[in-house]
Amino acid sequence: MAKAVVIGSGIGGIAAAIRLAVKGYKVTVLEANASFGGKMTQFTLPGGYRFDAGPSLFTLPHLVDELFSLAGRTPQDHFRYQRLPIVTQYFWPDGTRLTAHASAQEFAQEVERKLGVPQQQLQQHLQKVARLYHATAHTFLHKSLHKLDTYLSADVLKTLPALPELGLTTTMHAANARAFTDPRLVQLLDRYATYNGSDPYQAPGTLNLIPHLEFNIGAFYPEGGIYAIAESLVKLGEELGVTFRYREPVQEILTQGSRATGVRTAQGVYEAETVVSNMDVVPTYRKLLPHQPAPETTLRQPRSSSALIYYWGMARQFPELDLHNIFFSQDYKREFEHIFRKETVADDPTVYVNITSKYTPSDAPDGHENWFVMVNVPHNSGQDWEALIQKTRESVLRKVSQALGVDLAPLITAERVWDPKGIEADTSSFAGALYGSSSNNRMAAFLRHPNFSGKLKGLYFVGGSVHPGGGIPLCLLSAKIATDLVPAASATVTA
Repeated sequence: MAKAVVIGSGIGGIAAAIRLAVKGYKVTVLEANASFGGKMTQFTLPGGYRFDAGPSLFTLPHLVDELFSLAGRTPQDHFRYQRLPIVTQYFWPDGTRLTAHASAQEFAQEVERKLGVPQQQLQQHLQKVARLYHATAHTFLHKSLHKLDTYLSADVLKTLPALPELGLTTTMHAANARAFTDPRLVQLLDRYATYNGSDPYQAPGTLNLIPHLEFNIGAFYPEGGIYAIAESLVKLGEELGVTFRYREPVQEILTQGSRATGVRTAQGVYEAETVVSNMDVVPTYRKLLPHQPAPETTLRQPRSSSALIYYWGMARQFPELDLHNIFFSQDYKREFEHIFRKETVADDPTVYVNITSKYTPSDAPDGHENWFVMVNVPHNSGQDWEALIQKTRESVLRKVSQALGVDLAPLITAERVWDPKGIEADTSSFAGALYGSSSNNRMAAFLRHPNFSGKLKGLYFVGGSVHPGGGIPLCLLSAKIATDLVPAASATVTA
């Protein structure tokens, strides 16, 4: 059988392994950590609190279902999820509270009730976003931006008329501020820049398509939490014959002439016709391909933001909170200036709280909740993270306690922290940036590394640091794009 090696078992690597196995390859996945998942791991804290360590939002679930279908399985027999009736609970410093219902119509009605924005105005905005998404997604998200075939496909005929409305020449914030006058709604829409680690005051207006995923398609929750995505897909991969080897970091990608021929680890050499790197593209070149010319323009693109995450076991339940909750800062522009220009954390950061025990009660003891508390922060560039962890913790407790009218500090019974240095060490994400490079300029999408090597045949790239970007859906799409470029193996896997 033709052989393939996948470096890293993040969600992109797992998906690539499954797709290659279906194409007839004998696949080996090599993972430096003790288990699979990359950022999509889980852990428990004393007292019976379970946490998903990284990603917490799940959209476009059909991309997971597709992997089971490709393997001849019925997706619902192996992986189940439900659509959320409420996407997010929003809290503003002025005391405004808003429930973002999953239905675009209900969301627009709530915005009219709470913010005074005519519901028809928001509904028309979301309809426009849906139209532009459907006109452009197959060109910009489902195919390589670095292949001529993409621009010669029929999908481009749908994309071209939509280009003038995409906001390529303006920023997210400028576009949102033109569309709506209420600063709270503008802030709510601006926050979608953080879904790929960017700044709404710099990122192009094209990112305003992101809300379509939540309000026109839906946000979802997998049975058992986000970790269940990786867990179910690894099981599928194993059923297809994929071998997962843990605690075995790759030391070098082997080459001969202009072709990748396999990889080397401390345990030996794995020869392969196809090598797929799910490792961040920067350490892939710097550590695994030190003797090959690197695409410096790409590797030196500005990094995305990172995260400072507090995992708290809370000795109380909060019925006013849901799975996803946002506590906004007073001055959003100042917050992003601190992240991307000053490379630090503002005194009044926006706080995201994810509570999976709302949907999986066993994730916390009776009467308790498991709080995943996240603040967007800069990537690691040598900051004093110990000081920032303490300072930000105080800001978060002060802010959320005031919003809920409860002193939260005495309720914390268990705690763990993940900062950019830890994220970098645990996941090989360069500088702890969650999404590789940021999207803070109009050419950012085209400057992302392609899903294939232009120098070495047989070498491909998946994951959040390459096209089309970070987050669960885009990582799954990166695996599809990359493996579609891989020729079918001569042997066939029996599903």
